[in-house]
Amino acid sequence: MRIGFVLSQTFKGIKSNRIMVASLALVTFVSLMFLGAAGLLQTQVQNMKDEWYERVEISVFMCPINSTKAQCASGEATQEQIDDVNDFLRSDDMKDYVQEVYVESKEDALENFQKQMKDSTWVEALRPEDMQVSLRVKLVNPEEYKILSDEVGGRPGVESVIDQRQQLQPIFNVLNGATVISAVLAATMIVTALLLIITMVRLSAMFRSRDTAIMRVVGASNALIQIPFILEGVFAALIGSLLASATLFGGVKYLFERSDTEQRFIFINLIDSGDVLMFIPWLILGALLLTAGASFIALRRYTKV
Repeated sequence: MRIGFVLSQTFKGIKSNRIMVASLALVTFVSLMFLGAAGLLQTQVQNMKDEWYERVEISVFMCPINSTKAQCASGEATQEQIDDVNDFLRSDDMKDYVQEVYVESKEDALENFQKQMKDSTWVEALRPEDMQVSLRVKLVNPEEYKILSDEVGGRPGVESVIDQRQQLQPIFNVLNGATVISAVLAATMIVTALLLIITMVRLSAMFRSRDTAIMRVVGASNALIQIPFILEGVFAALIGSLLASATLFGGVKYLFERSDTEQRFIFINLIDSGDVLMFIPWLILGALLLTAGASFIALRRYTKV
């Protein structure tokens, strides 16, 4: 196969269809931007889950004074009831589920609350008697919260069992929602790109039908006729994918790896340029294969080579 001839035909087609090629490159750029953003966003969600789920605890709140909960109808939890729950959590029956138990007294609860609400003047009026005793439990596997809740929730003196993951889940739901939106937009743009590829190949074949006919007369193979058309689309997809990759890399580098950003989100394991580099080869390869496949189908359907 004459490589020089194939390349000359390819660049001839790119030159004659430069507006269409530029349009396809831009559509590919936008498509991969949305697709890459969706992938990176999901990576960020997973990073946060992996890190935060390791830190979350289960809070077992004992009945306080004047609780309105039915399970606290007998009044404030006694020291005997607190010790009973504490001993149960440290027992052999729970050793496969419980990693660590910390008892937060009323005094500790008041001190922690005052630290959290230090800008509010009314917290100074609170007394230890206004707080409630709780047990902070770190599980071996945070996913097994339901087991602990079932075992402890009905014990005397226990008001409620709270999984801190429930406080984090709304954040993850929002981020997952953004991922879905990005993925849907990416899918829409990819379909648009495929339609544009088919249109570009069809028009290019129509404009160069005379050249194609001459090539058939002199005995050119189907592959020799098809490849220049396919390479036109691949060239446009390559430009678009490289632009998308560079934009994603630069965006993450600028937004997430700045010193002020890292200081502001010190407790979050942010994505970095290394995560982008893992996505880039797949984005480029996927764009090239999809474009080549769509071009090949368009040639078989429309040019009848």
